[in-house]
Amino acid sequence: MAERSQFEELARQLNAIGAVKRGLARILPPECPTGSAAVLSLLGQHGEMRMSRLAELLAVDMSVTSRHVAHVAERGWIERSADPDDKRSRILRLTAAGADMLDDLAERHIATLARTLSDWSDDEVGQLNTLLARLRSSFGDCRTWAGRPEHTGTPV
Repeated sequence: MAERSQFEELARQLNAIGAVKRGLARILPPECPTGSAAVLSLLGQHGEMRMSRLAELLAVDMSVTSRHVAHVAERGWIERSADPDDKRSRILRLTAAGADMLDDLAERHIATLARTLSDWSDDEVGQLNTLLARLRSSFGDCRTWAGRPEHTGTPV
């Protein structure tokens, strides 16, 4: 197991990752803020789903999810239809315009990462991908807080 100082530095680096996220948010088109981009991305990745499932995946309250869904629906990027199994629920799916916006967002992200990390080797980018995937896997499903250690009162 790594030494405590390594975990302290990791905590600092993870806190600082907010700057990276803000930088990537700045490349989004004004009509597609981060919440909308997240909705499109999840629908693109997982396919059609109920609002409740989307809220789970976003790890936000249903009211926040509803606002994001309303925003993307108003722009014609998704469609909402009655769930045949439960008429009270809605099924969300990407439209062709939504798929086009998702493609545009992906191109913006890829171009920005390629430009910003142009001095990184393929191996370094691969190592980062592997380590980030492993980090996410180690935390598991953060939405449920399963296996969350008790707070020790020690700030990081």
